[in-house]
Amino acid sequence: MMRQPVTVNGITRWTDAGHTEPTAPAEPKEHAMPVLRQEIGDVLRDVRQRQGRTLREVSHNARVSLGYLSEVERGQKEASSELLSSICSALNVPLSLMLREVSDRIALQEGVHIPDTVPAEMADAFGHGSFELQDGMDQLAGSH
Repeated sequence: MMRQPVTVNGITRWTDAGHTEPTAPAEPKEHAMPVLRQEIGDVLRDVRQRQGRTLREVSHNARVSLGYLSEVERGQKEASSELLSSICSALNVPLSLMLREVSDRIALQEGVHIPDTVPAEMADAFGHGSFELQDGMDQLAGSH
């Protein structure tokens, strides 16, 4: 009788030719849970780097230690709303726009589609038309 290698879950076993091992049904894969602090840090770092600014400069303007800002950007520390507001002010980026970018990134990871337009009634009330988030981030990143 001839034997052949069969690999299951990274383990290779030798079985008789024509003999099949019973296999468990495939478990549905879950999406990796996004970590909010990492997404916030990624967005803050992206904005700072697009502005060509250093951690030292932004930490000074935000009145936060360079080490702490670095930890926030790397997603190692949860920043308070007051600290996020201060960092966003130092970057000349509205907190709401930064949080919207974070929200869009998480929605993308979750496979959720969020329209990127302002509802007509809001646009009329505030005098704004369609708003492209990336254009807004690019405009703000280049404003410094």
